[in-house]
Amino acid sequence: PRPGPRAGRARGAHAGGPAAPTNSAWRPVEYRLGPADQLRITVFNEPGLTGPFVVGAQGAIAYPLVGDIRAAGLTVPEFTEALRTALQEYVRTPNVSVEVTNYRPFFILGEVTRPGSYPYVIDLTVMNAVATAGGFTYRANRSRVFIRHANAPDEAAYPLTATTPVLPGDTVRIGERIF
Repeated sequence: PRPGPRAGRARGAHAGGPAAPTNSAWRPVEYRLGPADQLRITVFNEPGLTGPFVVGAQGAIAYPLVGDIRAAGLTVPEFTEALRTALQEYVRTPNVSVEVTNYRPFFILGEVTRPGSYPYVIDLTVMNAVATAGGFTYRANRSRVFIRHANAPDEAAYPLTATTPVLPGDTVRIGERIF
């Protein structure tokens, strides 16, 4: 039997459509925290240290006992370990759990009906982002998309496929087609 269309394909890989330049091919990345991410931090058996926290504009959260602790640029496991280490001075063997409860928004502009900022949802693709923004305009280039990832200096071109992923904080630009 022939494998299904997704068999053997890594998450985030695309099939069909024009190939993206090698230097801008999509590579799955581990999510890194950033300003406006909302976290739920649980320190077991420590109700005063458990609750919702938001990563501030400077990339840190204000946390009881330890003060400001950097979160921006860290993965959830890295941040969890940094918090656990900081708490060891105050709590004997802290058991810390961190989850992202609300991701920072993504931005979409260019040839869509309602460009703007929208809430991020898990497994968001460019096609979902375009639908959220009211769909393509009649001038939209439907073969490629430009994405600037959070903290990246420049945008890169990607094939516009049904599986092209969008991450929290990304800026997605739908270009104009040439007639």
